[in-house]
Amino acid sequence: MKTFLKPWQLLLLILASWMNHRQQDVIEYLRAENRVLREKLGKKRILLNDDQRRRLAVKGKILGRKMLEQVATIVTPDTILRWHRELIAAKWDYSERRMKIGRPAIPAEITELLLSMARTRVGTSIVYKAHWQTLAI
Repeated sequence: MKTFLKPWQLLLLILASWMNHRQQDVIEYLRAENRVLREKLGKKRILLNDDQRRRLAVKGKILGRKMLEQVATIVTPDTILRWHRELIAAKWDYSERRMKIGRPAIPAEITELLLSMARTRVGTSIVYKAHWQTLAI
């Protein structure tokens, strides 16, 4: 039983190996760049906004804890995974389904009608009279 590679399989294997090597070179460059930037920053704390945290959390979850321990330099793997847990918790809290508490809002038409009545002279006297009656009680 012969298990020789066909020419196209060998070519595909060489191409895949070359692409893997190029990707490893890019990763090593990015790691070195991160180290240089981290050295320039020093001990200062990096403040990230919510969008940056979200992006790191999603990518970090895909990598997993062990790979994050090797790669993550800005924050600890625990922090990245905590951000992911909070992101998932916020997604599934069903806040959009909750009932609103309190009295329903007055429709805009009624509000406009009341305001127009209050602006007119007749409506104003009625409003003032009602106001003074409530104060007299």
